[in-house]
Amino acid sequence: MTDTIKCAVLGLGRLGLHHAKSLKQRAKHAELVKIVDPIESHVHQVAEELEVPEWTTEPDEAIEDPSIDALVIVTPTSTHGDLIKKAAKQGKHVFVEKPLTQTLAEADEVIQAIEDSGIVCQVGFMRRFDPAYVDAKERIDAGEIGEPLYFKSITRDSGSPPAEFIKHSGGIFLDCSIHDYDIARYLMNSEITTVAAQGRILINDFMKEFNDVDQSITYVEFASGAAGDIEASRTSPYGHDIRTEVIGSEGTVLIGSLRQQNVTVLNNKGSNYEIVPDFQTRFNDAYFIEIQKFVDCVREQSAPRVTAWDSKINMEIALEATQSFLAEGRRRTVHIHTESSL
Repeated sequence: MTDTIKCAVLGLGRLGLHHAKSLKQRAKHAELVKIVDPIESHVHQVAEELEVPEWTTEPDEAIEDPSIDALVIVTPTSTHGDLIKKAAKQGKHVFVEKPLTQTLAEADEVIQAIEDSGIVCQVGFMRRFDPAYVDAKERIDAGEIGEPLYFKSITRDSGSPPAEFIKHSGGIFLDCSIHDYDIARYLMNSEITTVAAQGRILINDFMKEFNDVDQSITYVEFASGAAGDIEASRTSPYGHDIRTEVIGSEGTVLIGSLRQQNVTVLNNKGSNYEIVPDFQTRFNDAYFIEIQKFVDCVREQSAPRVTAWDSKINMEIALEATQSFLAEGRRRTVHIHTESSL
């Protein structure tokens, strides 16, 4: 077991910066030794603020650095496949934000490279590490609600990303609902076998250009015989809202709350409380825990909770949902011929 894992973070957007801070300030047995971002002024500034000894604008410098054990990849999705394959060739362990790649064919190439090299590769589906979801998973597995029968989930963002992001996002099913597909498989302990999806543009007309929508619903069926529905929205006017329910034969488990803090103000105008503003705030703990678990997996050479196989399965579900939406909600079969870490 390696005592300290020397890490580099590739990509310093909002989430990449969050991971860099976790590795530098909180993670045990991890050392952040290099950061990478294409904007020189930004990466230089972050290096000074976090006191990271080395920085560069070139990802290959981190990938080929023999002193680095692991890479945290938070770059555009179009770059994931190439970077992971290069990392695998150099024997570098990888944490990569979802999705694994842009296509299933490229995912197969990446998975083969991971398996050939023997590296640890964990994909960033953070809900599996969120304390509330972890608690719910343990209760479901312990039989507290009996047999899971129905899954309900909502992911509502307070506003739409800009057009340039939507253009490259892959659409609402791949960008947003993929998190719900993953946690549905995990909590229900069963693979999704069929999907039927619909969506509409309610506010953001610019999405028409990209065949995307700002409101969607996916009906899913599981191999176990269970079913579910998954809502995704980019039109929530009141804040960020992620909640999940699993209905069982003997009870129900509810996960998530709108509250940012457990404080309610009462006055002559009524009552109110502060709502979670964004996904970084809602999953702040989960983002740290998943990075810590990645470091632990690298040290112990153990399988991560979310594998590249899981990411490919989630991608296939999302792509089939997209095709269902484009076919006006026609039911689609998900052909799962992979391993998973359910």
